Amino acid sequence: MEEKLSNNLEINKKEESKPGKVLATGRRKTSVARVWLFPGTGKIQVNKKPYNLYFLQRPLYEKIILEPFRVTDTLGKFDVVAKLEGGGLTGQADALRLGISRALTLINPSFRPILKRRGLLTRDPREKERKKYGQKGARKRFQWTKR
Repeated sequence: MEEKLSNNLEINKKEESKPGKVLATGRRKTSVARVWLFPGTGKIQVNKKPYNLYFLQRPLYEKIILEPFRVTDTLGKFDVVAKLEGGGLTGQADALRLGISRALTLINPSFRPILKRRGLLTRDPREKERKKYGQKGARKRFQWTKR
């Protein structure tokens, strides 16, 4: 057990030795985004594709994803490589935004109050409510007849 712990510590040290490269996670609904952020020219790659192709060139998703960079005035200063899993495009875009925001705070802690004020570091807790037995859905009941 101790060997595994020491191996994990060594792996973490190796990750930290790469200057400026940071890993952060963002979640929204059932989507999970693992985000690697490092100094660069502003390229954003999602699941090995450019982000504008992955999100079908929809301006709303572009606005959501780039918001942390616009707020902190770091647009074009960092490259992003992200792996997204689960959910739909909206959930994935919001998960990516949270991951980017968390990564920016790890790189520069002075960004934290700026991002916090805009609500970019808050995980949206809303999830789909489960279906209950004896009912048609989460809240919807079966039709009731009096007679």
